Amino acid sequence: MIRNDLPEKALWLRQQVLEMSIRAGQTHMSSVMSLIEIYITLYYGGFIRFDPEDPDHPHRDKLIVSKGHATMGVYPILADLGFFKMEDLDSYAGPPGLLRMFGHIGIPGVDATTGSLGHGLGVACGFSWAARQEKRDQRIFVIMSEGELYEGSVWESALFAAHNEMDNVIAIIDRNRKIILGETEDLLRLEPVQQKWESFGWSVLSADWHDFESLHEAFSKIGGAKGKPTIIIADTIKGKGISFMEDTHEWHYTFMDEEHAAQARKDLQITAPSA
Repeated sequence: MIRNDLPEKALWLRQQVLEMSIRAGQTHMSSVMSLIEIYITLYYGGFIRFDPEDPDHPHRDKLIVSKGHATMGVYPILADLGFFKMEDLDSYAGPPGLLRMFGHIGIPGVDATTGSLGHGLGVACGFSWAARQEKRDQRIFVIMSEGELYEGSVWESALFAAHNEMDNVIAIIDRNRKIILGETEDLLRLEPVQQKWESFGWSVLSADWHDFESLHEAFSKIGGAKGKPTIIIADTIKGKGISFMEDTHEWHYTFMDEEHAAQARKDLQITAPSA
């Protein structure tokens, strides 16, 4: 059953991400906004098994945010679930703080240090291999950007995972059709994405990234193809929730001025800056 408070949690997460970005003077916000519903579904929808009191429990599931610049979207969730203090969000990306701009294994609940694109799927294969050798019931989720599909290491890992029947690996492609330079299909065509992954021996699912029912249905099918890794290709909107960021690549790495920050707060129903 889908929790009826997930849309509220999604709005809350967008608000947290916005204020963290403004305080830190950091960018990459539009890349995080396209992932909000998936983060909420994974953690609050019951699809990732975890124990905040024992973040390194050997049988917990793992999440690798291979598009490392979007890891900040997980931080408020981890704080809310008790992995670290909510106050740590205030010093995000600051020198004395716990939370770095990109994911780092020194942060409770973060399973891989990421930032250089194209390596997350390979790390997931390593985790999967280790779980098999140690006979652990563990799933490894990987969130990838479509820009990473330009990297040969991704396709090498895809071959490896399929050959070794790593059905505990679940990859998720944030398919908003945009990277920092523009439209993916103009820069270097990726389509047909689904057929490519199928030809590599993966079980392919699809979902509307911003619809909780669609996401719940897709995630509920994980594990249905015995002996095959799973990939979910989800259509998303880059910058979802912030009017001037939606469906544009220009805000992939652009700082907001006061006027844009005010509009973003209005879009996300924030009446005043967080204290």
